[in-house]
Formats: sequence, structure tokens, C-alpha cells
Amino acid sequence: MKIRDLHLFLHLCETHNFNTTAKANYISPSTLSRQIQRLEQKLGQSLFIRDNRTVQITEAGMIFKLFANQTIQSYKQLEQTFKANATHLVGELRLFCSVTAAYSHLPEILDSFRASYPAVDITLTTGDAADAVMKIQNNEADLVIAGRPKQLPAGIEFTKIGEIEMALYIPKLRTYFSERLHHPKPDWKHIPFILPQHGPSRRKIDRWFTQQKLYQPYIYATVAGHEAIAPMVALGCGVAFLPKVVVENCPERIQQRIIEWPTNAITCFDIGVCVQKKQLANKIIAAFWQKLDCVD
Repeated sequence: MKIRDLHLFLHLCETHNFNTTAKANYISPSTLSRQIQRLEQKLGQSLFIRDNRTVQITEAGMIFKLFANQTIQSYKQLEQTFKANATHLVGELRLFCSVTAAYSHLPEILDSFRASYPAVDITLTTGDAADAVMKIQNNEADLVIAGRPKQLPAGIEFTKIGEIEMALYIPKLRTYFSERLHHPKPDWKHIPFILPQHGPSRRKIDRWFTQQKLYQPYIYATVAGHEAIAPMVALGCGVAFLPKVVVENCPERIQQRIIEWPTNAITCFDIGVCVQKKQLANKIIAAFWQKLDCVD
């Protein structure tokens, strides 16, 4: 079983598309298909369910995905051991954060790290920050930027790098709920809210609903990722509590179409970097972790 085969398998797990994975790895779809079939034959298990349009990972595939991630990480650590006599760190660092965090918080950290360790390759994946801790637990990333969970899972270390302030944003254009919203006592029960699916911000919003005695809020939609919520507010779909940093990093056209609305404040929550404690034995990850001490 080759390390490259494991990389191809993991890439296919992310894309669910043979053509996309084959193109990204400079091989033909038929070659990729044969390599996956060879893995399945060795394991005696089907790793994917295929049809003409989709590729879905099987239960056996999920188990093998965990093995593949662990094996690749072990191989990387072995490479670092063999390079222990080198005068600088060489290898790869996998980071995960939201699109907004990639603009607002990551550059300061990365600038310092790259200045000290220019030979380390950085792989950055973006997505819903609420999924960040899960990415660490599934070994899909070495470090993630995320809001502090209500309770840190066992084996996860968190270091704070800032605070996230939230505000209520409404559409600038006139909507069917504008009159209710602009009333001296807004009729929150009939005003549509667009909510994040989960995460620290969702917990803050749910607590605000309770404070307003709004036990059955009008939920227009729940969305993965704050960056997708702001355009929906701009289009007049509803109102939303959003981190101010998300709005500050939105395209100007979105910013011009939404208004920050005064309401009872939602308290800030901490943002920071998470890592598996056991991964701090990895020299590259440990070096990145130490750089966080310089971040305000």
C-alpha cells in the first residue's frame, strides 16, 4: 500500500468526484479508478458507492479514512525524524479556518511563522468555523481557528487569539417585515431570522431568544457559515446576528445593503487556535503553536 494511494483516496473523500481528483493529481480517471479498486481488493471492502453522478463513502471507507490520515501523519513524523539534523524545519502544515478568519486573523500568525520557517509548506482549507474542532478530531487538519466551544473535547488544546463581537444586521431595502422591525417595540415573533447551524455564535443567539422570551422564533433558514448569511440579509430574506468581523470583510456591495441594528447586546466570545495535544510532539506543529504567544 503506497502513501500516494492513501493521498488519492483522501482527496476523493473530499471531492466525491473521480474526474476532479484525477485532474488535481495529474492522472486519468481510469487510472484513479484502478488504484481505488486495487485498495478495495487488498482490503476486501468497498470504500465507495458509485453511480453515474455521485461517489459516496461507505462505512468501511470511513474507517479506512481514519487509518489513512493516521498513516500519513505517522509518515510525516518519520520524515521529520530523519531530517532532525537539518538546521530548519521542512514539511507540511495543514490549517483550517473560515474564509473570514483567513483574512482577519491568519495573516498575522502566518507572516511570523513563515519568516522563521520558510521551508514549511502550508495547506489551507476553508469552511464553516463551527466544524473546526471536528476537523481536528478527525485528523483532517493539524490546527484550526475557531470560536471556543462551550466545553473543549478531551485531548484538545485551545489558545485564545482574540474576541468576536456580534451585532444584529438587517436589510437596507424595504421588506414585508420592515414595519414590524421599525416599531418602537419590534415584533420579533414575526421577523424572519437567518441562523448559523451550530457553534458558539448559535449558542449566543439562542440565549438572546430566551432573554427576549422568544421561544418559537420565525426561522427563515439555517446556514453553514456566517459568510453565506450576510448576502441573504442583503437580499432581504431576513435579519441575522453576525460577527462584526465577517461584515467588515464582506464585499463592499454587501456592506452597502445591510445595516447594523441596535438591540440588546450579545456578549463576545473567544476565538483561538485548536490542536490535538498529542500533535504538539510534532516539531512543525509545536513551532506554529509557540508563535501564537506573539499574537495579541
